[in-house]
Amino acid sequence: MGYRLSTVDPARTALVVIDMQHDFLAPGAPLESPDGRAMIPVLNDTIRFCRDAGIAVFFTAHVHRPDGSDMGRFADLYPPIASRQALSEGTPGAALYSEVDRRPDEPLILKHRYSAFYGTDFETLLRGRGVDTLIAAGVTTEDCVHATIRDAMFRDFHTAVLADACATYDHPDLGHGAMSAAEVHAATLVVLAQSTADVLTSTEFKTLATKP
Repeated sequence: MGYRLSTVDPARTALVVIDMQHDFLAPGAPLESPDGRAMIPVLNDTIRFCRDAGIAVFFTAHVHRPDGSDMGRFADLYPPIASRQALSEGTPGAALYSEVDRRPDEPLILKHRYSAFYGTDFETLLRGRGVDTLIAAGVTTEDCVHATIRDAMFRDFHTAVLADACATYDHPDLGHGAMSAAEVHAATLVVLAQSTADVLTSTEFKTLATKP
């Protein structure tokens, strides 16, 4: 059991950078992931590698309308979202973090749920470019990265997650015990590797993408 990519064809591969926004990454942000901020150098290096290799790069941002009409259950789950303190479309906090290396011509998918495929044209853009392999990075490992790459697997894309270019935050005890960010990250990668995607380091991914 488990899934492995045997090769990566740059012309048929895309990197999706998930939700690297101020509300997740800025110091003191409502949904802050310090580990997400710490892995930005690795992520940026991977983004630049993909550009040089001819691998398409997509970005996503999780946003909600200021009137809250598209929040659904997120209003129940996340008080900062319900109060418009986080991920409110058009606010500075909802914008991509300034240290993340995105070029203006690289697509930005605005989404309202964990998965980048849900209610967006992401799949249409991938298929239009002939992409059949999707590599995921960003925040958070267990929510939007996990949901997006699992949704990609459901749609028959070849899939991988970059272990050192994803991150999350500490989870409090809600009746089942607390978990640190490192524990949540590791547990999610174990699940993904068994059932959904190849879990690679950024170095391993680069090696695959440059194999003759």
